[in-house]
Amino acid sequence: MQIRVLAFVLAGGKGTRLYPLTKERAKPAVPFGGQYRIVDFVLSNLVNSGIYSIYVLIQFKSQSLLQHLRDGWEVSGLMKNHFIIPVPAQMRTGSEAWYRGTADAIFQNINLIEQTDPHLVAIFGADHIYRMNIREMIEFHEQKRAQATVAAIPLPGGVSREFGAIEVAQDGVILGFHEKKEDAPAMPGDPDHFLASMGNYIFSTDLLLRELYADAEREDSTHDFGRDILPRLVSRGDMYAYDFRKNKIPGDPEGSAPYWRDVGTLDAYYEASMDLRAVTPQLNLFNRQWPLRSAGYDDPPVKFTFDEEGRRGQAIDSIVAGGSILSGGLVRDSVLGRGVRVHTGAQVEDSIIFDNCDIGRHARVRRAILDKNVRIPERALIGYDPVRDRQLYHLTDSGIVVVEGRRSRVEVSTLQI
Repeated sequence: MQIRVLAFVLAGGKGTRLYPLTKERAKPAVPFGGQYRIVDFVLSNLVNSGIYSIYVLIQFKSQSLLQHLRDGWEVSGLMKNHFIIPVPAQMRTGSEAWYRGTADAIFQNINLIEQTDPHLVAIFGADHIYRMNIREMIEFHEQKRAQATVAAIPLPGGVSREFGAIEVAQDGVILGFHEKKEDAPAMPGDPDHFLASMGNYIFSTDLLLRELYADAEREDSTHDFGRDILPRLVSRGDMYAYDFRKNKIPGDPEGSAPYWRDVGTLDAYYEASMDLRAVTPQLNLFNRQWPLRSAGYDDPPVKFTFDEEGRRGQAIDSIVAGGSILSGGLVRDSVLGRGVRVHTGAQVEDSIIFDNCDIGRHARVRRAILDKNVRIPERALIGYDPVRDRQLYHLTDSGIVVVEGRRSRVEVSTLQI
């Protein structure tokens, strides 16, 4: 059976808890893993799953995200059902407001659903780090003859106030929603965990359209899927929870556990990045059957120079993106973006370095996140003096130093007259 699937990627959130990394960019555009952006995960999951009709709904500080989508995700018009199109807030409602919630974001673009007439609509967030075979979730939706399916994952009970919790029956039927409550019900047989919504949904089109129109008329609604649409579907429709733990990625070793990380805070973002350093990382970026796609850049290869004691360019247990040069510096347990320069005697440890940063001679950087274009002077220390770091930079509760970057200079074309 051929199933027409239309996908919406919700990429308009402010990401305020990731400040200052979101000072000049939307959260989905925040770099990750050296050469990727957070949005690349959901888009790769969709494309790898055979879903090629995708609208990316954008809103706040979207220029960086737009540039990345242009550079990495433009799809040619050879086939009319293959497209990845960024869509700003259309302000189609009478109030002419920006997106007021996740459901309102879809409602403001409801014409795209009506004119496409898909069998199913996939609505996925763009602010998590994970790999998912969405085809399996769709197969589950069809096998259950569901009208709505919510991807779910067990999480420790202590974080329930940060997520939507789902009550389910033994067969997966959803019995209730509890949005960000400290006393969310535990999973059956597991008092230490609750079942959290991943914010990824599959809807049958007729049901979705009906519920969106009804929600738009409710004055007491926050126009959000987790707070409004889904709770009202309990006992009214066939709604199921899809257990993410059962998801299998083609090409992964047998028995591999699915990976999902909420990177809503700087500390969570740092920890997810550090997951990449392991010899056998939980998040596998090297599976050629399930590639993590991104923008293609004309970067030269990584370069390591000097073979002298005390002046040897090297990286240990680290990821280094294209165009970077380690000229006598040491990088350990870190993630480096594109075009990073580490000079003689410099040391970078347990850190995330964004594109085009320059680490001066004999400087030392530890447990830090450097945004794009940061220049660290010779012999400077970052991450060694919490009092000074707090005065000069942003310091998280766990001691991660975040150094704001400088805006990139945009080159414009010249005209010979």
